Amino acid sequence: MVLNSTCNYNILDIEKENNRYFTSKGKNMGNEAIIMKNVCKDFKVLNRHEGLKGSIRDLFSRDYKTISAVKDVTLTVGKGEMIGYLGPNGAGKSTTIKMMTGVLEPTSGEILVNGVVPYQNRTKNCENIGVVFGQRSQLWWSLPLIESFKLLRDIYMVDEKDYQDMLDLYSSLVDIEPILHKPVRQMSLGQRTLSDILAAFLHNPDIVFLDEPTIGLDVSMKSKIRSLIAGLNEQKKTTVILTTHDMGDVDALCKRIIIIDKGMKIYDNDIEKLKSYFGAYRTLKLIFEDGSIEETVIDESKTDIMDVIKQNDRQKKIKDIQLIEISTEQVIKKIYEGGDI
Repeated sequence: MVLNSTCNYNILDIEKENNRYFTSKGKNMGNEAIIMKNVCKDFKVLNRHEGLKGSIRDLFSRDYKTISAVKDVTLTVGKGEMIGYLGPNGAGKSTTIKMMTGVLEPTSGEILVNGVVPYQNRTKNCENIGVVFGQRSQLWWSLPLIESFKLLRDIYMVDEKDYQDMLDLYSSLVDIEPILHKPVRQMSLGQRTLSDILAAFLHNPDIVFLDEPTIGLDVSMKSKIRSLIAGLNEQKKTTVILTTHDMGDVDALCKRIIIIDKGMKIYDNDIEKLKSYFGAYRTLKLIFEDGSIEETVIDESKTDIMDVIKQNDRQKKIKDIQLIEISTEQVIKKIYEGGDI
């Protein structure tokens, strides 16, 4: 038996909290790594027609429609913060990140990254950021990892002492010796991902953008990469923008999350603050004597847990009971879908 209840949080209350949070973050001017004010990004898309005649017609067509990928997004990210930037597929996350990195120019609004307008000063902006996007490696496929590091050192003109200090830091955080002299093409997915993250931090950038850094990895490698990212953020005070669908990454690394949906920012605050809006929800886990297990999400403001336990006990003998707090994943899923947990 599963009880579903309509979400009873007030989106206006969340927006008030967002505004207060943004205002308080903005008081310490000069300490921001990223500032975005009323940023919008629109794309013109051709209205295509079917068939051969339609394709020929499209060659000369001016029938375009405008799609708003990002709508009036305002946010600040402080230096040294680690932010979870979340949203369903197509929400506008990648478009926002591309504007921050200077790949795209906003249709309107203002963006400053380390005091630089990224799309106007791409070279200067690239000197101070690191990027790991999807599975697009910046490493040389046939070369050992150490050779890729040396090439990146020369490209970014990293001082020899600083370069050696970074390698020493890497060794203290994770055992890199087994992969340093291994060609990238011979590495496992986890080793390549780990190497790409190390490469992104090598020139000690002020900001690093990580897109799905643990996707497709096993539990052990995920844990290793999370520890590495946390260690680098702590040791180097690097600002980290993390986009992911893995709520384990978010819980392990981020205190603050920003949620975007349909191009609009719908939440910007602490994870725990978000959970507090759903504080009445609990997961009731029942283990029966026949070995079966049943999990029920309950809104305690509307349903008495003891009534649920008694009702289930009449049907099958209960052996054990566990009451679990709502998880970040369940909260995010509820916001994405706008429905029941």
